Amino acid sequence: REGCAVQLDAFAQMVQHSTHELDASIFEDEHLEKKLKARFSKIGIKLLSTVFFVAENGRYEIHVTVKAQKGSCVETKELAKIVSKCVGRQMVPETKERLAVGKEYCTIVCVEGPAFHTLQGVAKIGKGCECISGDNFSMLELPGGKQGVILSDGMGAGETAHRESSMVVEILEELLEAGFPKETAFQMLNTALVIGREEVRFSTIDVSIFDLYTGKCELAKAGASTTFIKRKNQIEGIRSTSLPLGVVAKLEIDQVVLDLEEGDMVIMVTDGVMDALPVGEQDLLMKMIIEGTHSQNPKEVAHHILEQVLACSGEVPLDDMTVLAVSIWSLEK
Repeated sequence: REGCAVQLDAFAQMVQHSTHELDASIFEDEHLEKKLKARFSKIGIKLLSTVFFVAENGRYEIHVTVKAQKGSCVETKELAKIVSKCVGRQMVPETKERLAVGKEYCTIVCVEGPAFHTLQGVAKIGKGCECISGDNFSMLELPGGKQGVILSDGMGAGETAHRESSMVVEILEELLEAGFPKETAFQMLNTALVIGREEVRFSTIDVSIFDLYTGKCELAKAGASTTFIKRKNQIEGIRSTSLPLGVVAKLEIDQVVLDLEEGDMVIMVTDGVMDALPVGEQDLLMKMIIEGTHSQNPKEVAHHILEQVLACSGEVPLDDMTVLAVSIWSLEK
């Protein structure tokens, strides 16, 4: 009951904050609306209404309710180009926006284009070279111009661990995509795993959230293995001291915010990768392995790490092993 009450309080606070933020961000601009209507009319688009938002960081978000006239069909990206010219900022259709405007009224959301993009790569192998792995991962688009990477290691190995970690990743994915803060999402998921279970079954969770506007990366870990940051001149390790999900009712989360530059790479691994290296030398050896590749391709880096760890252990995997690598790059304007 206490766990559920905490989650309800957190949810109420989030709704209240979102409502206040929404009210504060709306602004009116009759001149801009008339300009948009005139430009849209030239390409056969009728503008019904507009809503203008400006976020706390100064980024614009413009909602236009439009339809194509005379049975025509206009690509959404063409609308975004017109919005960009009228506003004087680089605007793009929101992620998962419809591709075209037809004869029925629809609302198209245009947001300011990000300054960065990411590339991802993964390498994995099951315990004893089995096809089914207890590790699961997801790469997803998040609200506000962010991208998330989730990596989970279920207790044990094989099909049971796979089901557990898969459930954790799917639920967390839905919560984050719905706009829940990662702290609230972690706590809600942990409460769901703890309540109603007679036996303890846990899963580690490792999340990296990349802000494609600022280049910042937020790391959140619960019982997860070390995350490595590969920069131009150094390699940094971020360790976790918290317990996995599903162990205790009140979850502690390790959180770190990093400022990334072009070409920096975030490397996430599960316990099976680190445990395959000699005890006491794991972080040092992993840094040496990462330094051993000069590739900037995340997929090549992930496979290089997994191959080197397997070669170092000299035996078949004793646990599921997964390596996720994500690099960040500037977008040319």
